[in-house]
Amino acid sequence: MPAVKAVGSTSLSRQSRGAVKQAVTHLCLIVLGLSFLFPFVWMLSTALKPEAQIFVWPPEWIPDKFLWSNFPEALTFVPFGRYVTNTLTICIWAMAGTCVSSALVAYGFARIQWPGRNVLFIVMLSTMMLPSQVTMIPIFVIFQTIGWVGTFKPLIVPAFFGGAFFIFLLRQFFLTIPHELSEAAKIDGCSEFRTFWQIILPLAKPALATVALFTFINHWNDFMGPLIYLSNEKKFTVSLGLQQFIGQYGTRWGMLMAASTVATLPIIVLFFFAQRTFIQGISTTGIKG
Repeated sequence: MPAVKAVGSTSLSRQSRGAVKQAVTHLCLIVLGLSFLFPFVWMLSTALKPEAQIFVWPPEWIPDKFLWSNFPEALTFVPFGRYVTNTLTICIWAMAGTCVSSALVAYGFARIQWPGRNVLFIVMLSTMMLPSQVTMIPIFVIFQTIGWVGTFKPLIVPAFFGGAFFIFLLRQFFLTIPHELSEAAKIDGCSEFRTFWQIILPLAKPALATVALFTFINHWNDFMGPLIYLSNEKKFTVSLGLQQFIGQYGTRWGMLMAASTVATLPIIVLFFFAQRTFIQGISTTGIKG
């Protein structure tokens, strides 16, 4: 009986330690999540405040009067609908180009044997260490020479030549797919491209969704690219449109925060709808080297 009681107390103590550890983990995650949520809540609070209450010290989270009118005024102060359309055009084309081109290159690195494959893969990965500021001026000179400055082409066309990070991500996913599937397809008479398009690519939907989501977020939030290449106000993106609230005689902070809240919502909605596929794509890449 004493031995049974000792075993029972030991298992109970293990369960209690596990429960405490789990509670501490959840508490840390909640605190971390709230810290990431803080800027968005403050932005939303500022969007609903009168101008006189925005810079009050100590800060007040709840406005004395909710100015919902900031939202329609912000969306009509600038042609926000046109900016959203321009940004969506860039994001959708860039997403399509990145997914197709990166998947093709990643398939070549992961599933096809050819001389110098690993060396070239290392060279491609080394381009990730090159800061964008180093290549900014040469790339601008190239686009200016061919007459693309002032159009969407400098923001879209490079996506059709793949990205080093996305190629690496997809290559790691392709390595997890059994080679027996490719061999069986070749026995049935499939060409290399048909094997890629009809067998490998459908299995890579989680990884492709991750690439698409990353690409959409990067181009939606991009400010430097449109600032450099777009000069016509009719072709401005959302990020450039937000800058117009900063005027010569002061910043319309309430309207700026209202427009920023609206500009942030598509990213939040997209992530919540695609979070399961996104997490699956992240967790299943990098299993094999």
